[in-house]
Amino acid sequence: MAGAPADPPAAPAPAASLAELEARIVACRACPRLVAWREEVARVKRAAFADWTYWGRPVPGFGDPQARVLVLGLAPAAHGANRTGRVFTGDRSGDWLYASLHRTGFANQPTSVSVDDGLRLRDMWIAAAVRCAPPANKPTPDERDRCLPFAREELALLPNVRVIVCLGAFAWDAALRILGPVRPKPRFAHGAEVEVAGRTLLGCYHVSQQNTFTGVLTEEMTDAVFARARAIARRSASGRPAPCAAGPGGCA
Repeated sequence: MAGAPADPPAAPAPAASLAELEARIVACRACPRLVAWREEVARVKRAAFADWTYWGRPVPGFGDPQARVLVLGLAPAAHGANRTGRVFTGDRSGDWLYASLHRTGFANQPTSVSVDDGLRLRDMWIAAAVRCAPPANKPTPDERDRCLPFAREELALLPNVRVIVCLGAFAWDAALRILGPVRPKPRFAHGAEVEVAGRTLLGCYHVSQQNTFTGVLTEEMTDAVFARARAIARRSASGRPAPCAAGPGGCA
């Protein structure tokens, strides 16, 4: 019928490999507001990074394809991963995160400044719920929902993942949407621990400067979450349940 809306394009077939999924992520232009913002930031730049060629595209996941632990963040930072092209790389949040991962045995070094800095992860994969840097670090619900299929496919291509560490309430909600629906919905808290669809979700306050500079999140608190993630992953591999660690969120 003339004037009738066109049918929406069919969803692409699931990626056969992490490399194929990465190529699709990097090429994505599904959210006009995010595309405009990430490219404007890459063009204008911050004075301190004037000599950089910004990545300015969606940021894929990074880490060990055999990982048993997945870390899920919110979205790339405008002058961090949107500049460097690797998640949590080139900003203060990444400084905090990778220092903890080094202390807890997941990373071979405590710093992450560029894609060619030699960083390697062991038994861990890191990704963001939303793959493009959003204005004011606040993606809309529609932008989140358009992006979450990437995380869902990514998880399917990481068959060994048994623990998902959610950095903040946004990532917690995203993980529940990926694995769910879950009713009643478990509440986010630092140290919260819940079993969902055969995996354990762990809550951790986001490693943002707002939290780390104010003492809401300390090094000890961060390290404890990743130590707990490692314990659960190891016990899952052995078939024995990991004893619940006492914490603000308890165990469900």
